[in-house]
Amino acid sequence: MRAIFVSADAPARQRRAEQISQALAPWQAHSEASWRLHLQVPPSVGPGDLLCLRAAPAKADVANWLAAGAVVLASVRASDGKVCDTLHTAERAYRLEGTHDDDFEPALAAFLDAGFAPHDALCLARAWRGDGSHAEAQSDAFGAWPVRLACFPRVLDLQPTPGPFAPAPRALGLYPVVPDADWIERLAALDVATLQLRAKTGEPAYLNAQIQRAVTAGRAHGTRLFINDHWRLALAAGAYGVHLGQEDFQRLDAAELAELQRSGVRLGISTHGYYEMLVAWHFSPSYIAMGAVFPTTTKVMPTAPQGLAKLARYARLMAPHVPLVAIGGVNEENLDQVLATGVGSAAVVRAVTEAGDLAAAVTELQAHFRARS
Repeated sequence: MRAIFVSADAPARQRRAEQISQALAPWQAHSEASWRLHLQVPPSVGPGDLLCLRAAPAKADVANWLAAGAVVLASVRASDGKVCDTLHTAERAYRLEGTHDDDFEPALAAFLDAGFAPHDALCLARAWRGDGSHAEAQSDAFGAWPVRLACFPRVLDLQPTPGPFAPAPRALGLYPVVPDADWIERLAALDVATLQLRAKTGEPAYLNAQIQRAVTAGRAHGTRLFINDHWRLALAAGAYGVHLGQEDFQRLDAAELAELQRSGVRLGISTHGYYEMLVAWHFSPSYIAMGAVFPTTTKVMPTAPQGLAKLARYARLMAPHVPLVAIGGVNEENLDQVLATGVGSAAVVRAVTEAGDLAAAVTELQAHFRARS
């Protein structure tokens, strides 16, 4: 394994971590980084060291450890049996509340070894149960992978939820994401049922005009039109829905969230792993987007491509609870594989914007969805 324990009882914990890793089969990916898990503070730390502490350390100590390249996890047990985890990384701190399990540290090592970033590995490890209740019974496809949402921790320090957002269909189908109203008009006329306008730049007057045109086209053809980012302009125009990136969404204050929810607009939120899915789930959105599935050149992504194996596990966890959209590098060649993971929709960009024959490309893409309906 690429994640090893450095402690007095390291052999026993390491054996359990290896058992958990084997129980996750089939799983092919493994961490490129090496991790050393310390249950006590070592004399010195550096990159690859993860301090797993059972009390909150001093802020100055955390700052020094982070400066040396280490990652720090402080897990504080409460009287009700819950555990408050604070994960300190060079980028930021993550705070979660979950349930204690004696397998927690070995499970954390196993998910780090499986290639997950510390904050996502923490979510999975806190969901793990030694009695197997986190997994599906007799699942050949996912082994003992955590797929019970009730077992996962709760993200702390979020704005209070204003209530569930208006529902969207479970299967949103083909979902082109395009840069201007011209594309919306062309695709709506081809009876594409779900579209997103992602006009990221331009003066306010231009953006408002683009959104107004797109909403008009959507209404004329009965299209479910989502507006990316510009949610106030979308509300003013009467758009069907709004799509927000994770950072944009988390910048909203409580009053803005309440305004969005009261408007009746549908809300989609981008996610890039387990932690961000749990953040999105807290707010009961209309759908959750997961990606990037494959490498993409249409935007700079904050994480490496997720791949089909992760997407399938995300879908098994979340699909019973909320509509899902796969996004990032999806095209006609890989669409069947994407849909086989259990998502009800796939967003495409270049598969339509770079098509030589737009109508033919739409027909071909829609055929993949019809084959699964």
